[in-house]
Amino acid sequence: MSIRLIPTRYSTRSSFTSSLKTFTQSQVIIYRQFHDTPNTQNTATQQSFQNDPNHMIPTNVPKGVNLTTPTPASPLSVSAGLKHPGKKVAPNEFLKAFNNKELISFLMMGLCTLNSATLKLCIKLFPYVPMAVIKALVYRIYCGGETLDEVKQAGLRLHERGINNMMISLTIEACDGNDNVDPEYIIDETVKSINGILEPHTKKMIETCDKNINDIPSGYVALKPTGFVKNAANVLKNYNNGEEAAFAELVAKASRACEAVYEANQRLAKQYPDRTAPFVVAVIDAEKYELQPGVYELQRQLYKKFNKLNEPCYVVGTLQMYLSDSASLLAKEERLAQENNYRIGLKLVRGAYIHSEKDRATIIHKTKQDTDDNYNAGITYCIDSILNQKDKESTIGHLVVASHNADSLKLASTKVYTQENATNINKSNVVLGQLLGMADHITYDLIKNYQIGNVIKYVPWGPPLETKQYLLRRLEENGDTVRNDNGWPLVKATFNTLMGRLFNKTSA
Repeated sequence: MSIRLIPTRYSTRSSFTSSLKTFTQSQVIIYRQFHDTPNTQNTATQQSFQNDPNHMIPTNVPKGVNLTTPTPASPLSVSAGLKHPGKKVAPNEFLKAFNNKELISFLMMGLCTLNSATLKLCIKLFPYVPMAVIKALVYRIYCGGETLDEVKQAGLRLHERGINNMMISLTIEACDGNDNVDPEYIIDETVKSINGILEPHTKKMIETCDKNINDIPSGYVALKPTGFVKNAANVLKNYNNGEEAAFAELVAKASRACEAVYEANQRLAKQYPDRTAPFVVAVIDAEKYELQPGVYELQRQLYKKFNKLNEPCYVVGTLQMYLSDSASLLAKEERLAQENNYRIGLKLVRGAYIHSEKDRATIIHKTKQDTDDNYNAGITYCIDSILNQKDKESTIGHLVVASHNADSLKLASTKVYTQENATNINKSNVVLGQLLGMADHITYDLIKNYQIGNVIKYVPWGPPLETKQYLLRRLEENGDTVRNDNGWPLVKATFNTLMGRLFNKTSA
């Protein structure tokens, strides 16, 4: 992969919005030479470049940009950072990393996503399917389990695939109302998961690392604001208009989890003083747009309490870059942090609730291309801020690139993994994340073929009923991505892999 960007160094750090404008008006050319990164919206562009001898296909090119071949001396070329695989790898080689039960689960998902109509039918029928059937067929590739021990084992399975940490998430929330939510139980279980899963798992990964201690990504715990207080949706909507006391309770609950994260970092820092990045990080998950003002205020209060100047960022907040106001919001968050003397960590996502937002016509970008440009500009700005700092001086101190988009993940990797950054201790504060069971071919490509080590998976866990609801939301919100990744090609690939194993075993 070769990426050429106009070199940018932010000196004023005052406005991400102006940086976004510069980014989208620059001559930005993103080339691709990966076998497994289809981009269906660029079919015409792909066809026009079929004769390219290196199969480099321009994607995500802003209107008016002149398409020219980048110079070989580009500082962000493959030779400057990413090690190009010596030979072309089969698109479905990633399946070899999964056991037979997991392959059967992939086969079932392939059948469920053969086409749009089949996917819609499966979504309608899903609530009526017994949990026992779901657990037997697809649960294992999308969920970490029901208990702490099961999630630990899921982490070790990820390690076998070269994924050395994870973002665990207790899947109990109430964005649409849930009378069964018990905030005390949720926070207790969350603290247990920090102490019983993340801390020992991160320690184990560090002890098994034969390279730099900072090569191991941080471990993350996702905190869902709608699970920390009764009637959470109303509390978040009216956090400064009649629900101040309940909102303070929500902040206190979230602070207990963040305190557990902070204490885990202090313990591990005594054992591994050479570590630059945080060992464990708390991530505030996003909610629906109408709840976000309350979530943003929650994030700010936690930032101020736990993300001190000249220290690692222990709390990360989420920005949904499909929202049309996300660029100005990023600039606002950075300004508030500077004014109030704290640092911010960010998880940038394209948007988790795009299919369920009420006012999509007014709150999100008009086109997917606009969203992609906004997202790539956002991660570029944050990565530059992190890499160009000297000693925890940047207001933006940590970034999770949460995406299933191959171009964005490889853009981020190519910016981080360069010769110039080979000894940059700040690069460990940039991490790539995808949902468990999704974009596995891209994850495999990054890890196995390009030696990218800063990859994690989002691992949901918890009671069967709640994880079933999580799986349904994934089909509803990420159905298009699932269908693009799976469908008939996945059915054939998994079947062939299973048959190959069967006949090899028989012949042996």
